[in-house]
Amino acid sequence: MIRRYSPFVMLFDLGKLVRNSLIFVFYLYVLKTGSAAFNTYGRVIFLIVVGLTFFSIIYKWFTHKYKLDHQAFYLYKGLFNKSERTIPFSKIQNIHRHTSLIHRIFHLTSVRFETAMTDENANIKFEVISQTEAKRIEAHLKSVDQEIEEQDHEFDDSEVDVEHPKLNRTIHFQATKKDILKASFSSLSFLVLIPLVGSFYYKINDVFHVEGTAQGFFEKLISSWWIMTIIVIVLVIASATFGGVRTYLKYGKYEISSDSNLIFITRGVIDETAFSISKEKVQAIEITQSLMKRLLGLAEVKLTSAGTLRSEEDTLEVNTLYPFLPVNKAYKMISEILPSYEITQKMNRLPKKSLWVRLLRPSWLWIITTGVLYYFKPTILDVKQAWMTLSAILLICIVVSRWLNFLHTRYVINDQFIQFKEGALTTSLFLSKREKVIEVKVTRNLIQKMLGLASIGTINRGRPVHHSGINDIPVALATTLFKWYMKRNNEIRVEHF
Repeated sequence: MIRRYSPFVMLFDLGKLVRNSLIFVFYLYVLKTGSAAFNTYGRVIFLIVVGLTFFSIIYKWFTHKYKLDHQAFYLYKGLFNKSERTIPFSKIQNIHRHTSLIHRIFHLTSVRFETAMTDENANIKFEVISQTEAKRIEAHLKSVDQEIEEQDHEFDDSEVDVEHPKLNRTIHFQATKKDILKASFSSLSFLVLIPLVGSFYYKINDVFHVEGTAQGFFEKLISSWWIMTIIVIVLVIASATFGGVRTYLKYGKYEISSDSNLIFITRGVIDETAFSISKEKVQAIEITQSLMKRLLGLAEVKLTSAGTLRSEEDTLEVNTLYPFLPVNKAYKMISEILPSYEITQKMNRLPKKSLWVRLLRPSWLWIITTGVLYYFKPTILDVKQAWMTLSAILLICIVVSRWLNFLHTRYVINDQFIQFKEGALTTSLFLSKREKVIEVKVTRNLIQKMLGLASIGTINRGRPVHHSGINDIPVALATTLFKWYMKRNNEIRVEHF
């Protein structure tokens, strides 16, 4: 049955129209900074644009419709010049649901169905939809997947529960107060208050010109040590509280669960976000650790899939399970959620000659920076030859970074899996199955040929396409990589339409 979108779509679009019109109302009806003719014609044009936009909102609701059956979504639009778009269920990679505070007030939500197709109109988004209708569509998609699964192999009907899908889910992680505290400290969110206060001050100064008064007030404050001590203590407490609250609102109620086919992630206290990722569509796993996370024993697990979900307010790292997982918990969770993936703890290190190749490789950053410093020869702290010191410091940083990268670099090809690890201050471990790798390549420069080394790279599906690789490995591994990849022909499955 063909359905219209929720009438609340018009209300939300009208809200956007009012929000976008406030700045023009302020300039045309309050400030009136232009000439009389400018204000008159500006108001006329403004009212015409608002009227046309208002009419288009109503027209869009009357002419945009949708339908779904057991195979695909059908999207209709137009009154006289009609068009129809069909998107098969098999192309849907992820499902993302976002419920803002306004949505919750009216018992609504927004749902986005992300596909692997590159067409900009390939995704399906219900900006405003009732929560009942959203659940109905998601349950319908799940029931279709279960029917397909029954056709492929024997299926136990006792495991199917479309009305209560959460009963079939296994909960792998729920954020506790301790996890939120670690997340706040690791993300350094407690420092966000400082630039916000500075930005607020400069905006106030632009309007009220309080710089002179503030300077005198500041001089009085720093003259009293006990007042400064109290201010510092208050700022530290306020920053820590602000960072904790900000982190809690973003990662509070964070839950990771899964069933036999999908991975589910929910988060948010005021604005709720929920999305699902198909296990079958996972192309690779990446585990990253920043320096702060390594000190706290935390890691971020990312799943590379063909879809990348976005919201209007923020670009979501939808493929991140949780950015602040304990390392042991991260490895355990991967084996629980994706038992077909195996992380190898013991990996091969690079030979020592790889270190010399990396250290002796020219650094264009250092060369260009040194050239600029030599040309301008800046004087810092009354030191005329400061440019040489800065150049030397930059060179030391580059050498140390390359040395750390050499120490952290690991690799292994284990049966049907390939695994890389590299990085200096931030490390990244990449794991993929042979059937998910769509391309491999090997490159060698002159120095690498002389020392029997090579650089390898892999490509996995994604949006954008995911590139990974490792430099300065023994050339024997490159040969092994090609032989390993040739066995992919026996593992890949052709998608049927």
